[in-house]
Formats: sequence, structure tokens, C-alpha cells
Amino acid sequence: MIVALGVTQVFGYGALYYAFTVLAPRMTADFGWAPEWTFGGFAVGLLLGGGVAPVTGSLIDRYGTRLVMTIGSALAGLSLFALAEARGIVSYTLAMVALQAVTTAVFYDAAFAALTQARGSQARRAISQLTLIGGFASTLFWPLTSSLLAILDWRGVYRLYGLSQILVCLPLHLFFLPGRVRRPVVAQADSVVSPTPQEPETSYLTGDARRRAFLLLALAFSLQGFVVSAMAVHMLALLQGFGLGAAVAVGIGAMLGPSQVAGRLTEMVFGRGLSPVTTAWVSAWLMPVGLALLLIGGSLPIVAGLFAISFGISMGLSSIVRGTVPLQLFGPVGFGATMGKLSAPGLVIKAAAPLAFAVSLERGGVMLSTLLLIAFSALAAGALVVLARGRSA
Repeated sequence: MIVALGVTQVFGYGALYYAFTVLAPRMTADFGWAPEWTFGGFAVGLLLGGGVAPVTGSLIDRYGTRLVMTIGSALAGLSLFALAEARGIVSYTLAMVALQAVTTAVFYDAAFAALTQARGSQARRAISQLTLIGGFASTLFWPLTSSLLAILDWRGVYRLYGLSQILVCLPLHLFFLPGRVRRPVVAQADSVVSPTPQEPETSYLTGDARRRAFLLLALAFSLQGFVVSAMAVHMLALLQGFGLGAAVAVGIGAMLGPSQVAGRLTEMVFGRGLSPVTTAWVSAWLMPVGLALLLIGGSLPIVAGLFAISFGISMGLSSIVRGTVPLQLFGPVGFGATMGKLSAPGLVIKAAAPLAFAVSLERGGVMLSTLLLIAFSALAAGALVVLARGRSA
């Protein structure tokens, strides 16, 4: 199941998210409008499409991840076909909304719910293993999409990726994921004595402590979501803005994937004794540190490479803690709905990121834009530090 989900996450993030970074300039030129329209449609898609996240989470809890993620793969393929056939701003925006809506049923939050339904409170290691595989999405799909553009136009690339969702991801979700959960997870936890040592976190937050932790976690995820969303779309442009050549920028961008995998592998091997909240705030600080390196010496390939390593490790670990910290704090019961609610507060800020950062690059330049990312990522790390201190108090 972990391998199957890993493959679908690579295809999912690669086709539905990272490919847009490479294809956006061709799309803009083909439509004949300003870049703001391309990124604006993407932003509207993130905002309106992501609004279904709490609903998707509830459906996962009710019907199981097999049904939801299988249907999600089919709809993802159809949405990519629709995007490939868009001829104007209305059809383009509608296709983007549909595309971003179905990501809530096929991306990490849904996959983490699948692992939690299968393994209950012991899903932490499985989540780490899954993200270890999924970290290759950008590394594979940025150069793959660039290569495909040599023989296909952007519409042909999206049609091909639409087929991959239906022919690759749909069968894997259908045959390898758990069906409907027939017994509440809490009942299983109470009635089954695990032969393996339990995680050190055995009690879950309730009342005011739960609400406070939820707000801090939602704030941190939202701010990190802005930074990651902005960089996923504009990293190559940002690197070139610091004076790096296009080929060098692509090479440095491709370092993100291996860096994510390295961070996740380190966590999986050595981080088991650490609380997920500790991993969260430590890894979160690597993001502003990496961006500060870029700000100081981004014109030098070596320094830009160090940025990619630091930023990539932070990204990789943030994907893990996005699943493990809510599991530690709130427990496995209703995990799908919890993940959906955690995603909801950050919809506006994450959706605004690509367009806002495009405007920032155009009007303020690379230095001011990078400072903005440093500030947001540092605030996110600070929120996680406060959360960790409250947990240990």
C-alpha cells in the first residue's frame, strides 16, 4: 500500500502541481494574455477548489479512502483533459477549479488518512515511508515536462498526464487501499493490545488546549503553504532573477527532490525517538535559513545549491509533520475530517501565493520577494515553537 500510494503521489503532484511551473509560460503565450491571468486562474482554482477539503475529509471518514481516492484519480484525469481543451479565461478558470478540487482527494492529506485508517495511531512510520517516495515528484516531473515540451505542446502534455491519472493512479488506488472502515478506530485501539512499543504520545488534546493547538498548527501550515505554493510555481523564475542561467536554475530546482528525500530518510531512521512536534519546529527553521542563504549569495550556484538543500529538507519534513503532528495531538479518530479542517484556514493565503508572488517579483524584485518568504516562513516556525512549548508545559 505504501509503494502504491508513493507512485500515485509522484504522479499526482508531478502532473497536477509541479508541471504547471514549466507549462505556465507556454500557456500564457498561447492564450495571448498577461501572466497575471495565468496565475490568477491558478489562484482561483486553489481557493475555490480547495474549499471542498473539509467535505473530502468527511467523505474519507465515512466511505474510506479506496472509494474517494479512486474516484479522485478519475476526476483528476478528466480535469486535466478539460484544462487541455480550455480556450478562454472562463473555461481555463473552471478547469483549474475542478483540478484543484480533486487534489483534495488524491494528495498527501488523503493518503495520510489511508495510512491512518490502516494502522491507527501507529501510522507515523508509514507516513514517513510514503513521503520518502513522494519526494521525487518535482525531481522527475520538472525535467520530464521540459523534455515533453520538445515534442508536444502544453495541451498535449496535459492530455498525456490526464491519461496517467486514469491508467496508473486509478488502478493503484482501487486495488491497494483500504475500503470503508467498519469499526471506529477508537474501538480498535481500546480492544487490541499492540505487541509493539507504543509511541511516547499516548494522550490527545481536548478542550481549550486542543483549540489552541489547532489554531497554531493551522497558522503554521497556512504560512508554510504560502511559501511552498509560491516557490513551487516561481522557483525557477526567482533563481534566474538572482542571475543564474536557465539550465543552472533547473538543475538547482531539481535538487529539491533529493533533498526532501534525504530529510525524510534521516527522520525515518533517526527521528523515531523525537516527538513529531519537535521535528516540526526544528525542520521549519531550515526554510527561512535556506531563503536567507539565497538572499545573501543567490547569484552563486554553490550558495543557491545550499539554499535548495536546506529548503528541500524543510519541505520534505514539513510533509511528514503535516500528518504526524495532528495524529500525535488529536488522535486517529476522525482523522480525515481533522486534516480537511486544518487545510481550510490556509486556503486564501495558499491560493493567493502564486499570483501575489508573481506581482511581487514584477513590482518589488527578487530581494523584496525573498524577504517576504523569509518573514512568512519564520512566523510559521515561531508558531510551531510556541506549540511545542505549550505541549511540554
